[in-house]
Amino acid sequence: MDSVPKSFNPNRRLKEEFVSNLTGSSMLEIAAITTIIPALFLLRRAVGFNRPADDVTLKKNDDAKVGSKSWQAYMARLAVDFLFIMVPFVLIFTVLSEWMYIWATLLILLLVFSIAARSFGFGSTLEEEPDSIRTSITSFRVATMMLTCICILAVDFTIFPRRYAKTETYGTGWMDLGVGSFVVANSFVSRQARNLSWTKWKTAIQSTSPLIILGFVRLLSTAGLDYQHHAAEYGVHWNFFFTLAAISFLTSIINVPARYSGILGALILVGYEGWLMQGLNTYLLSNERGSDIISQNKEGFFSIFGYWSMYLIGVQVGNFLFFSNHSSATTRSHKWTRNRAAMLSLLFWLVTVVIDSHVQRVSRRMCNLAYVTLVLAVNLEGMAIVLFSDCFPGSKTSVLEEAYNHNLLAIFLLANLLTGVVNFLVDTLFASSVKALSVMIAYAFTLTFIPGLLDFCGIRFRFW
Repeated sequence: MDSVPKSFNPNRRLKEEFVSNLTGSSMLEIAAITTIIPALFLLRRAVGFNRPADDVTLKKNDDAKVGSKSWQAYMARLAVDFLFIMVPFVLIFTVLSEWMYIWATLLILLLVFSIAARSFGFGSTLEEEPDSIRTSITSFRVATMMLTCICILAVDFTIFPRRYAKTETYGTGWMDLGVGSFVVANSFVSRQARNLSWTKWKTAIQSTSPLIILGFVRLLSTAGLDYQHHAAEYGVHWNFFFTLAAISFLTSIINVPARYSGILGALILVGYEGWLMQGLNTYLLSNERGSDIISQNKEGFFSIFGYWSMYLIGVQVGNFLFFSNHSSATTRSHKWTRNRAAMLSLLFWLVTVVIDSHVQRVSRRMCNLAYVTLVLAVNLEGMAIVLFSDCFPGSKTSVLEEAYNHNLLAIFLLANLLTGVVNFLVDTLFASSVKALSVMIAYAFTLTFIPGLLDFCGIRFRFW
């Protein structure tokens, strides 16, 4: 009689080893990848066939004929978005990854050519204002989420380069930037950055409770299904949602005006870096763990200092770039914001190189000083490129961008759910390149048309 399988996930140990002891990529390659992502969004706009304001909204008093026409137009544009955004994301980060610098160069040249063509009167002749800075911020946040969703599954296949996966101790893997970019992208447009009223204790607890619940749901589901979990990432029980909850709670109850939050963040970060260099780094990078809850989750617990500092600095940067008196929905403000975002990105890149070489190497696991400056440099670089959208007047944001923007967290949860399902149904470690790529294209297709369908039907998921 056959024995009952002891685990839903028999290859768990192999999968954990597959993402362990990695050293990352180079900063130059990280910069090249950061160029490619927003460039694809801008080229999608340059192609045209975007969202007309009166073509995709299905009102209650629309008749069946108009509704059918709108549906067909919407799906056609969604298909174009899939082909020009999602498919290139999958290809560039898997089978075409060895030519990353070539793709970055080609995309830059295409963008320059498109901008030059428009300057000389070619292309769209519509007399429309360029997108507002708010729209550019939305595009940046959506791009971050899309790429995160693609990478969390791709990393489980062998066609995803190991140098892009999360590093074990020190280094600059592309996926190391995921959680940091999520924190920074949210800090740029947070209530604090917009100088809105401060949250009270009760409201702070209410706003963080969904993240805490999601954290426990992930913890219980991971343990219950014996899903692979690399303890060196956050700890034995800690996860991404607990980190977000801690940042949200601390920021909500400590009232610091946006124009001073960066100063507080810098002080906390420098103090934390000093603590790391005094021996805390040895403790955090050690594989030994005590029986207490803090020791079991030392990476997640202590890295809060770094992520909170990152958030506070991001609040002041966001306030300076997007919500000061200089910023409004005009071409001039676009240029003003873009130039300053580019200068800040260059500054943070230079600081990162110096710190990584002479103080302490970049470490996502500890969220140290070099990691914080790297994340800020990357996100400001991406934002500066997205702000070139004012060079394409007459184009609208894609329907896929709108769909993601309306359900960001729900789509992230869907991506995590699909990633888990694929890992249980497909032997990702031994899948051929053709099979892996087919699965990734199907996954990207699902993450295109389900959000699109929800958006077309006006379905919005609000968690708090």
